Amino acid sequence: MDDLAIDTLAVRAGIERSQFNEHSEALYLTSSFVFSSAAEAAARFSGEVEGNVYARFTNPTVTAMQQRLAALEDAEACVATASGMAAILSTVMALLSAGDHVVVSRGVFGATQQLFGNILSRFGIESSFVPATDLAAYKAAATQKTKLFFVESPSNPLTELVDIAAVAAIAHEAGAVLAVDNCFCSPALQQPLKLGADLVIHSATKYLDGQGRVLGGAVCGSKTLVDEVLKFLRTAGPSISPFNAWIILKGLETLKIRMEAQSAAALELARWLEAQPQVERVHYPGLPSHPQYELAKRQQRSGGAIVSFEVKGGRPEAWKVVDATRVVSITANLGDTKTTLTHPASTTHGRISPEAREAAGIRESLLRVAVGLESVDDLKADLARGLALIDV
Repeated sequence: MDDLAIDTLAVRAGIERSQFNEHSEALYLTSSFVFSSAAEAAARFSGEVEGNVYARFTNPTVTAMQQRLAALEDAEACVATASGMAAILSTVMALLSAGDHVVVSRGVFGATQQLFGNILSRFGIESSFVPATDLAAYKAAATQKTKLFFVESPSNPLTELVDIAAVAAIAHEAGAVLAVDNCFCSPALQQPLKLGADLVIHSATKYLDGQGRVLGGAVCGSKTLVDEVLKFLRTAGPSISPFNAWIILKGLETLKIRMEAQSAAALELARWLEAQPQVERVHYPGLPSHPQYELAKRQQRSGGAIVSFEVKGGRPEAWKVVDATRVVSITANLGDTKTTLTHPASTTHGRISPEAREAAGIRESLLRVAVGLESVDDLKADLARGLALIDV
């Protein structure tokens, strides 16, 4: 299927029909698989013969999801996990040891910051956070112990972009691996492996599912690296359920058309927000006002579906906008067909220190909108209701 377009791969890749020759992908709800003999069981467990063994690490439905996502990311292999954070943790535990060092782009998701900044240090893995856009800082942060560069592009919630090709070159010069969290764009809008990254990480909970139904994660890349992650998952068990994998597999079929529609709506909403007197600043890579607008045009197919904006004032004014909404959902999830709105400083990034939030540019006046598939006019009216309550 190497010569097929991403639209076709999203619908056709990863299909392996059973003896019943079903048209829709089958859902295999079983914890284990039966062998015809002791010899076959031994060969399956040892890996001498390919096949399903135990659903913690082999399941036909999960395999189909992994193959489809690998095709979309132009990866040799993919391993699915229970959540996006499970994908990040599995990658770290598979590739790093005590004494190793990680360079992380500042402004990553709050739980990612907690993992690299607080939890991993307890096990002797140190992390340095650098400004996402500062190439010199990446180079300066690398040491002889650096084994991994981890970046998020666009970042959550400020939509800062990492120059993936440039950071890949820096990482490889340091003898390290570059992993890119591609959650905001998905392979429909960005393929980091083609830009030089070694691994792509997903919270499949977001755009890959697309309707806020299940949790899931994934790691895509070369078979050599992904096999290391699979070894950890096989033992430690942060596995995705076959049902969740099946939901995500079906969600991938509409990924491209959803992302195109949501990105177009996000651009229209971002332009409208820039014209509102109560709005101090809009963060959206598809706007010429975004400091990395040209980079966005080079490495993304569009600006994506996330728009963040700062209102004039602080938390009280931002919360007025949130509380006045009647259409959008007040929730921290994103990637849904339903538009969501959150105040990052008190939700997604509420557990990190005020100093860390300030360093990342996550101010009390900041709101993040994950644009869905509703009428853009209705979204404008919903946000305008709250903006009208702010004195300017």
